Amino acid sequence: MMAALLVLALGAAPTVPGAPDAKALLRDSDLRRGGFEKGVTWTLTVESTEEGATTTRSMLVRARDVDALAETLAPPRHKGETFLFNDRTLWFLKPGLRRPIAISARQRLQGEASNGDVASTNYVRDYEGTVAGDEAVDGEPAWRLDLVARTKDVTYDRIRYWISKQRRLALKAEFLTVGGDLFKTATFQYGNRVRVPGGEEIEFISAMTIRDAMGEGGVTVLRYSTPRPEAHAPSLFNVNNVVR
Repeated sequence: MMAALLVLALGAAPTVPGAPDAKALLRDSDLRRGGFEKGVTWTLTVESTEEGATTTRSMLVRARDVDALAETLAPPRHKGETFLFNDRTLWFLKPGLRRPIAISARQRLQGEASNGDVASTNYVRDYEGTVAGDEAVDGEPAWRLDLVARTKDVTYDRIRYWISKQRRLALKAEFLTVGGDLFKTATFQYGNRVRVPGGEEIEFISAMTIRDAMGEGGVTVLRYSTPRPEAHAPSLFNVNNVVR
């Protein structure tokens, strides 16, 4: 409903000659950011710098389709804190806490990173996408997509998203409010490679750099290391099992 209202408010999206299907582009780019149907695991380091001070957090992330489990490994004061993504519901747990707490994917985790940034990407499900432009990012030809959130419980209301024409992976993102105001940006690097079911080796995200759009905030870098496909059982993401 919200997506439909926004489309009406913004007017009909322009048609880009020769543009591929937006869903196909999002599906391919999601895969390279952790959207594995059966499962994938990686170690995530979140490094944020604000006013000259740097804070670092490391997490073990296990994801499967629309679910993810992110367990904090360091620093010691946060060790054992866990974020459980059940579809679009997000739970927070920590040692000594008897019951999980429902939190928002939009809440700040650290620096410019939101809670929702640590999970695998599922933009093909969460957003209504339209190919709105044909542009280059740092000299690489790309399609620019306009994304509008399908529901209110996803991390961002609207995104301008650039996907490489040749490599079909995300190069850049601009995150906007529901009213269209830009508040932060992100760029992506792909120094990892993983082998997907079927044997094909693909590029996989190695870093996501998030900046405050006004240049007033800090810079947060999410670094992805040792990604590997793993078949995770659905029970791993059952909140009752995690609490135990």
